[in-house]
Amino acid sequence: MDLVVDDFTWATSLLSLKHLDLSGLSVVKAPNFNNVLLYMISSLQVLRLSGCELSNPHFYGMHLESNLTLSPIHTLDLSSNFVQDEFPLFLQNLTSLQVLDLSFNELNSSIPVMKKVVDLNLEENRFKGIENTRVWRLCQLQRLDLSFNSMEGEFKGPSTNGSECAQFSLETLILNDNEFGGEIPKSLVRLTALREVNLAFNQLTGTIPEAIGNLTNLQELDLSWNKLSGSIPNSIGNLLLLKNLDLSSNLLNGTIPFSIGRLSNVEKLCFLYYQLCGLPLSLGSLSKLQYLDIQDNFLQGPFPSFRKLSKLSLLDISNNSLYGVVTEAHFPNTSMLEYFDASSNYRLSFKISPDWRPPFQLRTLQLRSCKTESEFPRWIRTQTSLDTLVLSNTSISGPLPDWLSELPIMTILDLSHNFLNGPLTNLPSNQTIESLTQGYASVSNTLLLKNNLFNGLIPESLCNVTNLAILDLSRNMLLGTFLDCLGNLKKLKVVILSSNRLSGVIPSSLGNLGSSLQWLALNNNSFHGELPKALTNCTSLSLLDLGENKFFGGIIPCCFHNISGMITGGDYITILSPGTFERSLSQVMKVVTLEYTNTLSYVVNMDLSSNKLVGEIPKELILLLGLLGLNLSNNHFTGRIPDRIGDMNSLESLDLSINHLSGMIPQSLSALTFLSHLNLSHNNLSGRIPTGSQLQTLTDPSVYAGNNELCGSPLLINCNHDEVPETGRNAEEDEDNDGDEKIWIYGATGAFTTGFMGIVGVLVLKKRWRLTFFNFVGYYICKKV
Repeated sequence: MDLVVDDFTWATSLLSLKHLDLSGLSVVKAPNFNNVLLYMISSLQVLRLSGCELSNPHFYGMHLESNLTLSPIHTLDLSSNFVQDEFPLFLQNLTSLQVLDLSFNELNSSIPVMKKVVDLNLEENRFKGIENTRVWRLCQLQRLDLSFNSMEGEFKGPSTNGSECAQFSLETLILNDNEFGGEIPKSLVRLTALREVNLAFNQLTGTIPEAIGNLTNLQELDLSWNKLSGSIPNSIGNLLLLKNLDLSSNLLNGTIPFSIGRLSNVEKLCFLYYQLCGLPLSLGSLSKLQYLDIQDNFLQGPFPSFRKLSKLSLLDISNNSLYGVVTEAHFPNTSMLEYFDASSNYRLSFKISPDWRPPFQLRTLQLRSCKTESEFPRWIRTQTSLDTLVLSNTSISGPLPDWLSELPIMTILDLSHNFLNGPLTNLPSNQTIESLTQGYASVSNTLLLKNNLFNGLIPESLCNVTNLAILDLSRNMLLGTFLDCLGNLKKLKVVILSSNRLSGVIPSSLGNLGSSLQWLALNNNSFHGELPKALTNCTSLSLLDLGENKFFGGIIPCCFHNISGMITGGDYITILSPGTFERSLSQVMKVVTLEYTNTLSYVVNMDLSSNKLVGEIPKELILLLGLLGLNLSNNHFTGRIPDRIGDMNSLESLDLSINHLSGMIPQSLSALTFLSHLNLSHNNLSGRIPTGSQLQTLTDPSVYAGNNELCGSPLLINCNHDEVPETGRNAEEDEDNDGDEKIWIYGATGAFTTGFMGIVGVLVLKKRWRLTFFNFVGYYICKKV
């Protein structure tokens, strides 16, 4: 229930009240609330009315109040209300007003001159362009926030002739998340008092002007996520007070200028996601640097030394082309380091002494696709605060070391694509007091051990990781059964156990995961029994791969209408760290293996191939309208292809090969406009191959091979004219129609037979009638002759 204030007479007696916060309360029902609050409390200096359901009519006529100019209010918060279009006129009469917050409203007019206002927040309104706001006439303004307004057009700075303001006081300019285009205006250098500029997430083009080096008071500069090109100007080194610089995700190229080394006060540098190709040695002299992110560039050369960066806490140099040998000598004075990512520098080799005790305690270590020692790096045993460890594709081998079990349970542990062997008995299992008190226990966990040589049983200790969300143990040599206790992990979204040596039946406890489970891949094992009925409860499944097992029986038609993940297309699976979960899916066709990468939110697939499934393909299958891939090949299915299979209009891949399907191919198949892979080979299909739309592009005859009674393109067998593809009638209608036709034929035949036998019986019994009938027939024949 909303709190409502319907009387403010009490407030006038609070003679010493200086600060009043009514945010979130409904005040509009109180009589004369605006008069009382704005000028009848003689001591009031700060008034906050955020989210009070205020709109323009509540302030009509207020500007006519002569006492308003006497109001002592210097800070007014009207954010998150319903103030639309024009600024309320009374604001200009608040002569003491210095700080005004009108964010999260719907204003779109020019900003009135309020002579003493120095801090103006207009975030998330409806302004259309910078010129329409007339902001450059507010000479005294020190802080302006116009972010998230979707302002379009060229970003125009203050006039160069000084006609509006001879001098500006502006120190903070926040214009991020708009749609400004064009170049950064050179007239911006007139704002010589600027300390913070944020132009991120716009559409700015051109180069960073050399004149930006004249803004010598700048402490924060954010030009990220634009379309700026060219090189970083040398004048950037003139910004000696600069603390934070973010130029990420632009089209900049060349090298970071050597002058960057003059930024002795800089604490944060972000140059990620563009085309830089070189690092200056002067970067190593930035003694106050805490945050260096230069991932996803074209950086080449040896691994830089960070011996002077004693305050560095985050270092991300991933996805570059750095090379050379990295030793402990590169990290002598890095006791503050908590985050280190050197992933995907394929020519980097880490050769660190096993006895090294690092000066730091990392929370995140990512060395994916770098070269390391042959065994598990022993220096990692000292990192008892690790929360993320990614060593995938680093060529480490051997068993998991005993000391690994003493490390804390991690949010992300990725050891995929290595040569690790032995049992999974030494996985991190220490639930530290620190992890529990700092909230890590509430974070979902990811365990990725794909493509190694692990053997033995899947340890039941995995079920102690109660927040486990993503589990990938595929492509190993694991034995045993599907752990029954996995059904108790209520946050489990992804289970991938493909390509192991697992067997047994799928336990019914799987159904306990309910709508949490979104991916289940158990293919290429030896699981048996009927398809688990527990899948009926897993309503969010968007990928089900049970192929290459020993399941028997039929498909359970009753569960299809419950799997909303395959009807609507599935939900996005949140991955805690980009790149740590290899978002891929293999769908096996006769010859082709399709790889879906980096499209996790869109992959909706069912693969039941290479089992011993029997019976007809249930017509309820067509309810799964979100399916992109369906593979039922290499089973023992009989009967017809469902006539309305064309209703599954999202299908891109369909494989029904190597079964015992019969009848004609439904014409509705031609309605699958996204179909790019089709295999109906080695069945008992007959009749003309349907044509039209996407089927015209599938010209490989092998799609239909092994069906001796099929004809038409792309096969070389021509069809007779009376062989017409079946239309999209469903099977029940066909059966009903066939029944009606049979009844009509049987009825007509029975009536004819009864009548004919009656005539014959009369002729046999009546001699005179018989002679008359034959004389008539003889006369008629002779006459015709």
